[in-house]
Amino acid sequence: MGLSSGKQVKWWGVVAVVTILVLWQVSSVILPFVAGAAIAYFLDPIADRMERMGMPRTMATVIISLICVLLLVFLFLLVVPKMIEQLVGLFKSAPDYIAQLQIYLGEKFPDLFIEESTIRRSLANFEGLLNDKGVAFINGLLSKSLAVFDFLLIVFITPVVAFYLLLDWDRMVAKIDSWLPRQHLEEIRKIGRDIDGVLAGFVRGQMSVCLILGVFYAIALMLIGLQYGLVVGVIAGFLTFIPYVGSLVGGVLSIGLAIFQFWDNPVWIGIVAAIFLIGQLVEGNVLTPKLVGGSVGLHPVWLLFALSTFGAMLGFAGMLIAVPVAASIGVIGRFFMAKYMEGPLYRGPQSPEE
Repeated sequence: MGLSSGKQVKWWGVVAVVTILVLWQVSSVILPFVAGAAIAYFLDPIADRMERMGMPRTMATVIISLICVLLLVFLFLLVVPKMIEQLVGLFKSAPDYIAQLQIYLGEKFPDLFIEESTIRRSLANFEGLLNDKGVAFINGLLSKSLAVFDFLLIVFITPVVAFYLLLDWDRMVAKIDSWLPRQHLEEIRKIGRDIDGVLAGFVRGQMSVCLILGVFYAIALMLIGLQYGLVVGVIAGFLTFIPYVGSLVGGVLSIGLAIFQFWDNPVWIGIVAAIFLIGQLVEGNVLTPKLVGGSVGLHPVWLLFALSTFGAMLGFAGMLIAVPVAASIGVIGRFFMAKYMEGPLYRGPQSPEE
């Protein structure tokens, strides 16, 4: 005799609360494991495809891992130092840009910049804040993120975790399937397939879109000579994960920098704007339809809320799990909403004829 619905809800609720508490307690060391699991999930379809081509799983995992290691070495040797240099330079130059903006607006709109005006005080305060805190913030962030222990933990443990999870991914899925309660096996499997479909469409697809757009923006902006083009491209590509935010932030930041750098030659400002317009056209008409597919049920507001909540709770590791958890909650919520709309609580008492 199976458990009643009330007892099942109680037990699953206890499991969920205990899981959240455990994650909270180990949040300081969970990052490399979450990152490794995310990498393994992202690469699993490639390994599956190589298996279908006749290659053993172990060989496929080794080849994929070697390619990823070579790409990481390339990034750390060539891209990351340049990006850090440009990021620090951008913060150092920001007060000069604010000062130039203040001069320009003062010439065009002198009434806005009387001695005690709110705009003048705000710009002055912002400029002082950037002077005092900007570089210190970047240096502090880098010193915390690249602390010796944390750095070694991420660099060495994450690839090992990703390798073993990728190697055993199918066996782990089969083992977890064997643990599912038999009473609701098919329903849980259906929910799992729906969650995997959402994650495959959004996480794998959107990560690919972010990577392609980030590389395109960074290379295009550097080729036209825009200062800090690499940083702007990386920021725009990364924020593309949140719909509309990446293009908005990247476009405003790059066009703002272009205005100061190419003030005497508006053609280059137009070229910078055209780069982001081309990126958006390619994303909307080619990349997103091909890699992400149709709607996957993750509203931008829900995504922002999940990123903010899990980021506050678990730090960067929380931001990594925010999207999968948000997608899972969305799928489970839609499942129970469908059950509710089929049930008597929504439909009310039914006549015998119905």
